[in-house]
Amino acid sequence: MKTSIKYIANFKTSLDLYNGITIEKTDLPDSKFEFETNLKQLINETKDNKNLIWIYIGIEKSDFIEVATRSGFTFHSCNSDYILLVNVLKKDAIVPNLANHTLGVGAVVLNDKNEILLIKEHLRNEFYKLPGGYIDDAEMISTALSREVYEETGVVAEFKKIVSIGHFYPHQFHKSNLYVLCFAKAKSTKIDIKDKNEIKEAMWLNIDELFSRDDIHEYTKAIVESSLNNSGLYKAKTPILSHLKNEFELFFTKEYLEKDE
Repeated sequence: MKTSIKYIANFKTSLDLYNGITIEKTDLPDSKFEFETNLKQLINETKDNKNLIWIYIGIEKSDFIEVATRSGFTFHSCNSDYILLVNVLKKDAIVPNLANHTLGVGAVVLNDKNEILLIKEHLRNEFYKLPGGYIDDAEMISTALSREVYEETGVVAEFKKIVSIGHFYPHQFHKSNLYVLCFAKAKSTKIDIKDKNEIKEAMWLNIDELFSRDDIHEYTKAIVESSLNNSGLYKAKTPILSHLKNEFELFFTKEYLEKDE
């Protein structure tokens, strides 16, 4: 569906898949009075033929928020420099959920000496664990893996496959957390911790010794065992979604990928 741009009540609006219209924060008027006047007109002109009205309000115009909430808008989601509000005009309208989870990535990194890379944090330091952390906005899984391993240990690692996915709730900000565990090969071995505020220690440990140590959690051992003994999901070099303009990564079993070779 192509985005439809239309001016309504002096607002530049775009139509979405839910028969809703969106107003970007860059398209708001300068004055609070003008915003309130136009907003009343907008609601009146769209209440019978639209399901939703979305408005992004930038932090520099945060005084507009009170005007919007008095007009029936509620909070939907936010970022550091804006808040997104929605007005549900139809009782049975579908309102897409806001992001309800955070994403993390962890890495089983092995070198050519059959050693595994482990870290210990300052805050939670009872166990050695796999390097990893949050995936940034718009960041691909494989890119996040390499970045997190480098920041926490100084080691350059290359993504090979996904070996496990964990789902945890409740987590930070009262949301779920999806933790993607991956297998990677070390392209360098020198330990040089970049994020010294978070990471207390990083080390290489012989993989056989890992399973007998009490200072390594059983969860970590299970992930490592899975990465060594199971196929996992590999990053596909497939043109199946090459028509999409956005970035993406696709992961399939090795057997599926070999079928098309």
